[in-house]
Amino acid sequence: MAHVELSLSEVFVPSGETPTEQGCDNIDRWSATVSSAAEPCLLIDAETLVMAVSAAGCELLRLGAPEDVIGLPLLDGGLRLLDFTAYRGELAEPEIDKIPPLLALSSGRLARGLLRIEAAAEGTTDATVDAISTPVLANGEVAGSLTFFSEV
Repeated sequence: MAHVELSLSEVFVPSGETPTEQGCDNIDRWSATVSSAAEPCLLIDAETLVMAVSAAGCELLRLGAPEDVIGLPLLDGGLRLLDFTAYRGELAEPEIDKIPPLLALSSGRLARGLLRIEAAAEGTTDATVDAISTPVLANGEVAGSLTFFSEV
């Protein structure tokens, strides 16, 4: 005859954090995750300031070291975007608003697209990367965007 034992345990109750505290903490939590990630990724806040970037993200986006771009606006931190024409001109202002990290901020939805990153040094080639961005929420509002990159 089989023997079955049952035991009762206490109900799990989360720590004393309220949903409001969790929302405010969301950017900080993602920032710590992105900073230590092995994958190329980037976290910006609602004002487009770089909150965190992985070392692999810096290498792929040709930004230098992570500490060099933290706190700077995404497009003032050394990210040089080019259009996809043969001319390889700088990306025009209306098109900049459509890059995935910024589109996720403005739309509050997932965004995906290709970016052409200017070559870091003479004799190197431009990089084309696939970017997938998601808005990061705090207290129900878009507080930033998290982007993962993959070289194409």
